[in-house]
Amino acid sequence: MKTRYLLVDLIRRTSGALAAAALVFSQPAALFADGSNDRKQSEAAVKALNHIIIIYQENWSFDALYGQFPGASGYALSFDTLPQYDVTATPPYSSLIYKTPRPLNNGPDLNFPASPDGNLGWWADHNVALPLVPYDFTQYITADSKTGDIVHRFYHEQLQIDNGVLEAKKNDLSKFVTWSDNPGLVLSYIDATNLPEGQLAQQYTLCDNFFHSAYGGSFLNHQFLIAANAPQWMQSIPAGFQSSWNPATELLNDSNLTIDGRYAVNTTQPLLAPFSNNTPTSKRLLINNTDPSAPGYLKNIGNLLDDAGISWKWYAGGWNAALQNNVNAANDSSIIFQFHHQPFAYYTKYAPFAAPAPTGNYTSTPPLNPATTGPNSHLQDESQFFIDLQNNKVPSVVFIKPAGRDNEHPGYTDEIKGQQHVADLVAAIQNSKIWPSTAIIVTYDENGGRWDHVPPPVRNDGWGTGVRVPAIIVSKFARPNYIDHRQYETVSILKLIEFRFNLTPLAQRDADPSVNDLVDAFTVD
Repeated sequence: MKTRYLLVDLIRRTSGALAAAALVFSQPAALFADGSNDRKQSEAAVKALNHIIIIYQENWSFDALYGQFPGASGYALSFDTLPQYDVTATPPYSSLIYKTPRPLNNGPDLNFPASPDGNLGWWADHNVALPLVPYDFTQYITADSKTGDIVHRFYHEQLQIDNGVLEAKKNDLSKFVTWSDNPGLVLSYIDATNLPEGQLAQQYTLCDNFFHSAYGGSFLNHQFLIAANAPQWMQSIPAGFQSSWNPATELLNDSNLTIDGRYAVNTTQPLLAPFSNNTPTSKRLLINNTDPSAPGYLKNIGNLLDDAGISWKWYAGGWNAALQNNVNAANDSSIIFQFHHQPFAYYTKYAPFAAPAPTGNYTSTPPLNPATTGPNSHLQDESQFFIDLQNNKVPSVVFIKPAGRDNEHPGYTDEIKGQQHVADLVAAIQNSKIWPSTAIIVTYDENGGRWDHVPPPVRNDGWGTGVRVPAIIVSKFARPNYIDHRQYETVSILKLIEFRFNLTPLAQRDADPSVNDLVDAFTVD
């Protein structure tokens, strides 16, 4: 009875903030369609854009940031608990678990107190175990604190969302806690409604039905952002590199490559670009986008833009430091460079290092390829973006990838720092000459292992989609104070670029008519 009182209390605590969301969620689907949205107006707005700027952040589900955003489809189901199957049961998944384990941060996180039975204690009374409900982690720690990380890998996410691919489907989203290495954080959230990015969402357009395109983590979703596809692995397979799954014992090895060994899907380092410490060349990837007759050929959006004569750049925080010294760039707390977040650097046409590849760590810049480096190269340090902005030399298509310290990734940075960095980028653009003809899209590569209540759509190409993530559109052509309920995904950004510049699709996913192109998110007065 005491636990039941706790559940009711938790629901009542959030009922005011959720009232608007519950109202929207309960309305007939027909009301989600915006009758004022004229496709011709949207197309005219997009054609008026001279600059499309994508700011790509890290590892949050929609509900984990905007589940309480008024009017959005968030925590509006009035659930008491979220049933999650217990992986330790015999036979597997025969029972349900209802109490939230303590979060981990190199061991049990002492900032999250334990109840007498060892589960996470309710913030108001540590003698009561917190049930499996979404909870605000700022009840335990400050908003600018670092938490532990959560597993977010290719096959793990498929099991978590329970899409029936690896094993028979039981219930949507019913194994998030089951298949997590940090189950106590899976249901945690921070209400970002009034944080810096949330304030932008209030002023412009928030997309509440936007999914990351590929299952799993950052590596593959960055590839889908620029290529709408997974890269092939064309060399010998190192020991332990190939994933495996035993359905009888439910033993999963979620490694770098797919189970068939054909595609790289989890974090893999680039061959001819800054790479993570101590990664041998046999475990590094080079993607062919220069020779269609050679094996593994894969185009990306850079190829299409180059062929069409459209200017573009990828600006990465810490890029110059990573070119100079890979050990320092990774370990310097003012940078925390993430090498697998630089998708263009894997490709033969854009990789910065000259062949042959460096075989070990470097403390000075390895030989550079003059065709892919220098002041006119596509891959630049984020600091160059501000210089280009000031000099009115911003390309037509821009990708901005903040350094680890600014990218919101749990485990090595905090949410407040990353949100403020995005707000500063947006403010700089708004105060520049390009603002009147610019669209800024702020979104996240993937969910970072956090739960979301909306089951993702399943595409017929076998790659996704993953969980819902936030997407905010900031532009004079964005609808003000608006929540867009249309279904989008990461590849919708590619389709927007392709529409604006009359480019052909890259792959099956961006050619799929069921994937919306983000054009309808814009309008003219």
